[in-house]
Amino acid sequence: LPIAGTTFADISPPALRELRHHGGEAVHASVTQLPFSDASFDLVCAMDIVEHVEDDVAAFAELARVAKPGATLLLSVPLHPSAWTPFDEVVGHYRRYRPDELRERLDGIGFHPERSAVHGMQPKSSRLLDVGMWFLTHRRERAMWWYNRVFMPLGLRFQKPLEWSDGLVADDGIDTVLVICRKFV
Repeated sequence: LPIAGTTFADISPPALRELRHHGGEAVHASVTQLPFSDASFDLVCAMDIVEHVEDDVAAFAELARVAKPGATLLLSVPLHPSAWTPFDEVVGHYRRYRPDELRERLDGIGFHPERSAVHGMQPKSSRLLDVGMWFLTHRRERAMWWYNRVFMPLGLRFQKPLEWSDGLVADDGIDTVLVICRKFV
């Protein structure tokens, strides 16, 4: 997404400063109380947000409120509560969604999943996850340095292209799903 001229809401002052530095219109706000008028946007993105909010019903309601009829919602969430790991707790997740639960949430706010794709970079090795968890809990600053400067760039470099499917991909083994939804008119 382009940053210049795009409107952002975030709770992180460093993120807001960076977005403003690149020409974004950035406001300090929670997804549960967005400071925008009803039906303000043609495109609303919530990338790895709603699972971090205790009241996700309010978050989904706000996303729907600010979206115009016919708007697109680009949503990224972790799936399958059975895949919960200590990493989910460390990064502040309140939940992982069951696919049927996510469909119900989207339908309840007037959105229809048109396409989706598996994405994310959760390691397949539980040993690597354990090592990462140890560093996150005992050497957080060092772990974040490695994540931001080594693992994330490598992950992005070698990430497979998204493979889009109609509707909501819900297979077991999917860690995170990216969903393109359309708001009912």
